[in-house]
Amino acid sequence: MYYLYHIPGKKIGVTRNLNSRVTQQQGYHPDEYEVLEQSQDIDYISSRELELQKSYGYRVDHKPYKKLFKMKINATEQTSTFPVPLNKLKGRLMDELGRQWETLHGKFEVNQNTIDWIVKNAKTSMYDANRSYIYNKAYFNEFLKDVKKVSEKAAKEYNDYIKELANRAKQPTNGKTVHQQDTYQDQDARERMERDASQRFDLIRQWASDRNLYDKGDTKTQFCKLMEEAGELGRAVLKDDQKEFVDAIGDMVVVLTNLAELGGTSIEDCIDSAYNEIKDRKGGMKNGTFVKN
Repeated sequence: MYYLYHIPGKKIGVTRNLNSRVTQQQGYHPDEYEVLEQSQDIDYISSRELELQKSYGYRVDHKPYKKLFKMKINATEQTSTFPVPLNKLKGRLMDELGRQWETLHGKFEVNQNTIDWIVKNAKTSMYDANRSYIYNKAYFNEFLKDVKKVSEKAAKEYNDYIKELANRAKQPTNGKTVHQQDTYQDQDARERMERDASQRFDLIRQWASDRNLYDKGDTKTQFCKLMEEAGELGRAVLKDDQKEFVDAIGDMVVVLTNLAELGGTSIEDCIDSAYNEIKDRKGGMKNGTFVKN
């Protein structure tokens, strides 16, 4: 929702957050300003702002609000630059809540947690005083680095557990492996192995829960992590690196498990849903890909 506000004798402006923009940033209490109109249509509210600025006799903005709203963030290898001077950066960021942009260190986002850090660490561009910037690596270290460490450790613990299951399955019993007994005579062994397999995702979720990943994490961060792991998998495929190939797939399974949980579902339900979609499909291989009829 866009709010067209009026500070009598001062100005008319537009914001999506009255408390942050007008009260916190400009210092006016709610009884010192009024909301003239509100709308979800940014084109309408932008035109209306200019009309009322003119009719009230205030300075008319050179650019309509809609052109200021979506500021272009320029991300290079080292920095992310905002087309805003330092003294106006926080207010503009408050109007950009939820905005995301891609960097080499992952996907960055403007939210309540990151705004104060961005404003505190931003610097004025040496080339243009009306532009400010942050260092991408510093942002990554502050907001994304711990997520990477968590995922890497979770993947290692998950892989260790899988190896333990594999070694257990190979242990001989009466001259036969557990797998052979499962196939021919030992129903209990098969059921035990199935229980172990079903616990894999539970172990990941318990590990994540113990470390508050579900309390402090979110789907956006986990999605960024998934894209990072997908890139590592791509590199492993291109380099034909089997170890990295296995590690990357394990990392992605861990991230997908946590992503599903944060999204209000479970990895098991997602797998079942996908399998139910494909189980009856018919088709054939074409150029290395299965193409359904």
